[in-house]
Amino acid sequence: MKKSYLLLHCAVLLAGFTGVFGKLISLNEGLLTWYRVFFSTIILFLALKLFKVSTRITLKEKLRIAAVGMIITIHWIFFYGSIKYSNISIGVVCYCLTSFFTAVFKPLIDRSKFKLSELLLSALTLLGISLIFHFDASYKLGIALGVISSSFAALYTIFNERLVQHYDSKLINFYQMFGGTAGLGMLLPVYLHFFPVTSLLPGTQDTIYLLLLSLFCTVGLYVLFAEVLKKIPAFTVNLSFNLEPIYAIIMAFLFFNESKEINFSFYVGLFFVMASVGLQSWMVARGKR
Repeated sequence: MKKSYLLLHCAVLLAGFTGVFGKLISLNEGLLTWYRVFFSTIILFLALKLFKVSTRITLKEKLRIAAVGMIITIHWIFFYGSIKYSNISIGVVCYCLTSFFTAVFKPLIDRSKFKLSELLLSALTLLGISLIFHFDASYKLGIALGVISSSFAALYTIFNERLVQHYDSKLINFYQMFGGTAGLGMLLPVYLHFFPVTSLLPGTQDTIYLLLLSLFCTVGLYVLFAEVLKKIPAFTVNLSFNLEPIYAIIMAFLFFNESKEINFSFYVGLFFVMASVGLQSWMVARGKR
């Protein structure tokens, strides 16, 4: 169990760089996401060959996994849209709402009872978020896109939790990235019609960033993500990812000079977010014992 929590927090640290790359890459959110899933598909295909992972599953199973991949692809489009139309801080802070949406969606999808503890911990997270970041009215569009992004992230985790119990994590991620590449590829002409760009191809610098994003923050991150879901509940995983904004905001302060002051309320908010993660981890460990 300790190993699973260690892997989880390695994944959270990698996730902290996702927003940074979103800011560094000059492509719009649609193209950025498509190149991300495209490069990730190639890397995962090579990984399957290298580790000799069997791909012998039915077409129905492949389509089922690919459909979940489309959910995470949509999440990324809205996530990067949130960053592009506001800044890193807003994009990653809105992502914290994933645990709230998980606490609401999972009982509805599984047709089970709502867990009061999960709703209360989500409320604690929301309190922490409100203290960490004072939303600027000029960033309404970025905030709206971030909220939509977090709802799709919650759906992805819920459905992915089921898949990891039956398939190899690398196989899951390959078909998910392939599904995202194919699905978004078909929608991209329509998307680019409404959001035109001057160039479809990334420059040298963008290509390097995209490869790093795909290798470490996609393939590495989501293989770890799938592995920890075998041992740790979806709500706990999403709640732990509430630490991602802390890392990302610090990076934004250091590298992008985002005009956000780290004041007393920031530290109080940080305490509430970390408290929600710590309490949930303690509850799970206590339940296991």
